[in-house]
Amino acid sequence: MEQLILHTSASRGHANHGWLESRHTFSFADYHHPQRMNFGVLRVLNDDIVDPGQGFSTHPHNNMEIISIPLEGVLEHRDSMGNVALIRKGDVQVMSAGSGIRHSEYNKSDVDVVKFLQIWVIPNKRNVEPRYDQITLDLKLLHNNLYQILSPDLLDEGVWIHQDAWFSLGNFDEGYAISYKQHKPGNGLYAFVLKGNFNIQGVALELRDGLGITGAEQLQITAGSNDAALLLMEVPMQL
Repeated sequence: MEQLILHTSASRGHANHGWLESRHTFSFADYHHPQRMNFGVLRVLNDDIVDPGQGFSTHPHNNMEIISIPLEGVLEHRDSMGNVALIRKGDVQVMSAGSGIRHSEYNKSDVDVVKFLQIWVIPNKRNVEPRYDQITLDLKLLHNNLYQILSPDLLDEGVWIHQDAWFSLGNFDEGYAISYKQHKPGNGLYAFVLKGNFNIQGVALELRDGLGITGAEQLQITAGSNDAALLLMEVPMQL
């Protein structure tokens, strides 16, 4: 039986740390909502804005798949494996924290803010060897298409993680309709609006609204505005 869970943009948790403004779809740090702990293995969906020259100092993670998707600006990454990298719009970054990793993320610019999504997925394997990867997308492939940016398969399109999850990104013209068929029976689907608005399974979604869908093998998605952008995440529902 199909079930829909709507998380409006305004209903998200909000934290303002001066240098960082963050909105939390799921419980995170000081924001706790007992009905919003996760959507299956999707544990964190943070919408972050970092002031110029500011950032997250070195801190640890373990046993989590961490995906960063920059939306604006340039973010500098450093980690305990020796990686130093810049990520910007069009890039996708992944870390398998596994048995333990330390890293920092800073806004590289002294003038412009950085906007990025920080996403955590609970892995299906614990204490794996930590790893880092990033890719640069060909943005033309996202036009009127749900382009795969993440999967469980290192030989497939996009980055890969230790979980039976698939992420897709798309930019759409107004009125363009597309369907999405899930990869694995029993998985859930979580749609997050990055720009414009959409109608998904008959539900109207505005900017930064999220919609969780279970029990639907296929989604019907229609863009309601020009240059509308959507992130779609297919994840297992069993922890």
